[in-house]
Amino acid sequence: MQTIEIYTSPTCGYCHAAKRLLNQKGVTFSEVNVVANPDRRPEMEQRAHGRRTVPQIFIGGQHVGGCDDLYALEDAGKLDPMLQA
Repeated sequence: MQTIEIYTSPTCGYCHAAKRLLNQKGVTFSEVNVVANPDRRPEMEQRAHGRRTVPQIFIGGQHVGGCDDLYALEDAGKLDPMLQA
């Protein structure tokens, strides 16, 4: 099982949707709230190649993007293999 990290904000609907999908998959993930931990935002932006919006999702250390990107992987049948790799 891959390590999954997600940078979020508590008021972000896309963050909640991404976490809901990951929970439905039965995977555990670590969450970094960039509102409660603003010192982590530059780290997120650097890891996400300049992206500043939340969520930013990483699977096995690989940046997969935001919520829409996560759902696109799911729709394409590519998310499960990534999670299991």
